[in-house]
Amino acid sequence: MRSLVILALLATPALASEDIPDQYPASALYEKPVEVIPGVWSAIGATAPPTYENTGHNNNLSFIVTGEGVVVINGGAAYVLAKALHDEIKAVTDEPVVMVFNENGQGHAMLGNGYWVEQGVPVIAHEDAAADFIEQGGIILEGMQRYNRDKAEGTVLTPPTETFSDAYVVELGEFRIEALHLGPAHSPGDISIWLPNQSLVIAGDMAFHERMLPLFQDTITADWIETWDTKFEPLGATYVIPGHGHPTNMAQVRRYTRDYLVHLRERIREHIDAGGDLAGAYYIDQTPYRHLDTFEELATRNAGRVFEEMEWD
Repeated sequence: MRSLVILALLATPALASEDIPDQYPASALYEKPVEVIPGVWSAIGATAPPTYENTGHNNNLSFIVTGEGVVVINGGAAYVLAKALHDEIKAVTDEPVVMVFNENGQGHAMLGNGYWVEQGVPVIAHEDAAADFIEQGGIILEGMQRYNRDKAEGTVLTPPTETFSDAYVVELGEFRIEALHLGPAHSPGDISIWLPNQSLVIAGDMAFHERMLPLFQDTITADWIETWDTKFEPLGATYVIPGHGHPTNMAQVRRYTRDYLVHLRERIREHIDAGGDLAGAYYIDQTPYRHLDTFEELATRNAGRVFEEMEWD
């Protein structure tokens, strides 16, 4: 009952605000980790872009206390964030961290890897995410150094120590932990961590609900929708820890991820069929999603990228 109450509170959209620079001043983390269900913890990141004030902690850093070791999801956006998360883990349990999963090849998933490798912990990611990080890592690190300044100290490019192609499964204590590459979605090598015994998925950037999702140059929205419909939602998860924002349920992330992508594609299709061009695509109706954090930064850009994807369909 206690965990269900916590989950209900965390799922309240009013708790997320990109206007709050730091909710845990005693730590480099944006928020103190909370126990979502027994044994599964998450330090919820800001729903704003990465800044010096939030130390780049604008994604969720989760960990699972299995009884036979701790499994961490996401290396963090900097060495200082990885260390801060480890400090919080040590306050919860004496169990050692036995592995780290990177949810994708973005900076907030991988730039903290150096800390964990320094501790002798294996870091695991999908092969496409690792390749993306190796290719883009220098640019990603420079971007983090610009906003994080002195907080970037100690952060060095460290790729995953292990990779996989489809699934990586480990059983520890009462937890069967399935790291799954379900298919094309937000970015190369996206994975979700599925805990079938607990009916909980740590979705990574497969799922959003409190902030608007960003579309990258290589994001194919049609493929993301197909992966959602055929692989992600059929998991039947009761609890969802998204890549960004508080824990919630499948209905909420469907509404603001899958249904948003469908809405965007439908509006762009109407625009193209009416003879509209790229300049006009930026002004398609996205008002049902205006309340989401990062709407102002991302809505028009998302529309332009979907136009470019669909223009020659």
